[in-house]
Amino acid sequence: MGQSMRDIKRSIKSKEDIRKTTKALKLVSAAKLRRAQEQAQAARPYAEKLRDVIVNIAQGTTGSKHPMLVSRPIKKTGYLIITSDRGQAGGYNGNLLRKLLSSLKERHQSKEEYVIFVIGRKGRDFLKKRNYPVINEVTGLSDSPTFADVKEISEQAVRFYAEEKFDELYLLYNEFVNPVVQRPTEKRILPLAGDDLAESGQTGRTVYEYEPSQEEVLSTLLPRYAEALIYSALLDGKASEHAARMNAMSNATDNATEMIEALKLQFNRARQAAITQEIAEIVGGAAALE
Repeated sequence: MGQSMRDIKRSIKSKEDIRKTTKALKLVSAAKLRRAQEQAQAARPYAEKLRDVIVNIAQGTTGSKHPMLVSRPIKKTGYLIITSDRGQAGGYNGNLLRKLLSSLKERHQSKEEYVIFVIGRKGRDFLKKRNYPVINEVTGLSDSPTFADVKEISEQAVRFYAEEKFDELYLLYNEFVNPVVQRPTEKRILPLAGDDLAESGQTGRTVYEYEPSQEEVLSTLLPRYAEALIYSALLDGKASEHAARMNAMSNATDNATEMIEALKLQFNRARQAAITQEIAEIVGGAAALE
């Protein structure tokens, strides 16, 4: 049995309210995306320059034994995953969490072989509900996070590696490519072995003078560099989150528009059928009186 005209009108009104909400959320996310994209792009030169300096020192320092530059047998692995606090962002969190679970299944036989640091309420709730070994978390970040917001968890992740509580550290986040494309990415940020440093693509060395010594400067810069990578990934993740939410709300608005048009067509057909029936009843009544 078809819907009554009253039910169809009520459904149209409901869909129009939803469309107003999703359209407003799309505009808000678009404004936040512009700011987040600028912030992410502004942070990249610092990390790149810091990497250049570290590469320069590492290439000029023979036999460096700093733990962040030396690979060791892998007994335990650390993961730091950056998710969002809120939903309504399409596959932003789901794709990243699936990538994490795929890596855990591929590399490990049990939960004793790894630990997880989580940024974002969605990731924390998902992992804790399934009893994954989450050892630290950060939630409630603003749309324009500062380094102070993640300083504690970044320092802890780097310190645990230096203390050999785990032997490698992976960073998982959504890389911001453009407003349409956000790529779930996994990077090993510790240790910074020879292959990792070679990726900088330096063609020539700049000559620096260091005080008190290259080794001591390197020892100070390496933890800062790892923390800068985490913060840069967080900014990328925020830009990706706003872009994903903007796209999700755009799709929701388009879908609501399509549903409204279909309901309006259904309403018009029902109204025409009601008018036709009334005319038929009037004609039939008039014929009966003759």
